[in-house]
Amino acid sequence: MNMFNGLDMGMGSLARLSNAKTRSISAENVNGEKGKGGMATTGTGANCARDLGVGWKVSPSVEIPAGTTLTMAQIDGPGAIQHIWLTCFPTNWRNLIIRMYWDDEAEPSVEVPLGDFFCNGWQERCNVNSFPVAVNPAGGMNSYWLMPFRKSAKITIENLQPDKVVLYYQVDYTLTDVPEDMAYFHAQWRRSNPVAYKGVHTIVDGVKGKGHYVGTYLAWQVNNTGWWGEGEIKFFMDGDDEFPTICGTGTEDYFGGAWNWEHPKGEYGTYSTPFLGMHQVIKPDGLYRSQMRFGMYRWHVMDPIRFEQDLKVTIQDLGWRSGGRYLPQQSDIASTAFWYQSEPHTSHPQLPGNDEREVI
Repeated sequence: MNMFNGLDMGMGSLARLSNAKTRSISAENVNGEKGKGGMATTGTGANCARDLGVGWKVSPSVEIPAGTTLTMAQIDGPGAIQHIWLTCFPTNWRNLIIRMYWDDEAEPSVEVPLGDFFCNGWQERCNVNSFPVAVNPAGGMNSYWLMPFRKSAKITIENLQPDKVVLYYQVDYTLTDVPEDMAYFHAQWRRSNPVAYKGVHTIVDGVKGKGHYVGTYLAWQVNNTGWWGEGEIKFFMDGDDEFPTICGTGTEDYFGGAWNWEHPKGEYGTYSTPFLGMHQVIKPDGLYRSQMRFGMYRWHVMDPIRFEQDLKVTIQDLGWRSGGRYLPQQSDIASTAFWYQSEPHTSHPQLPGNDEREVI
């Protein structure tokens, strides 16, 4: 009987013993070494701890100067990241880029603005109560995506804003054997601002290899009045050309809602559940905040969308016009796609610049 490796965690496996080793990286133990936590002598808390000395929260966070990249974690494998917690001020989220590299690869498997990775693309804190992603008051961002690696793992944060950023973080991981059938975690960000008239927003394209799609986050600004979510999400896989293998019935349906997410009082009903949510509604204020904005997520944890060779995912931007006709809208849609696949992966599209990512 093979020994449990400590990776397939859940209530059913919680009592099982394993030979996996638990480690954690933070500003107090930047290399995750055994018995080396809390030994910092310099850091952002050094002045506060001047009367207490080493071991008393000397380095709870790090400063990332403008235009620089912090290596938040560098780990030798085999093993898997099991939890990430971090926080910083919300004005920084679209100008902080999180990247993840597996097994010494030159190009990242994950490249996403920080807020969007944690379902907070609109720069305004919003709680998320889901299985793989949790955001708690006041801006504590948590990821429970399992991120296996065989040789190494590296996580970086690039600060693309003109001011320094203070980042608090912790990366919890295990060192253990990784089964041959475990794929690598990937995430990609795209934005259509606006969506082309009679066009679609592409969530992800050009994925090559074998894997499974596990999640979608959308930050959606509607630039017209009326109901805006008639668009179908489509999954093109393994040689699909004009028509997809999977075609949804509407935007709110894909995210687990129905009938415009409308409550009896004529308001949007928000929700945040383990695998799907429409957790954020930002309303016009009658002055400068003129458009409706929404945040929504769908995690395919229990129903991954498997592909053998390639994958493309799109969503229509569709509302209503006169005469009971559909209206091809021109919304501002930013998406983050999450999937697992075998390596190597194709390159991500070049990330847009600060102005193109900016939330106005």
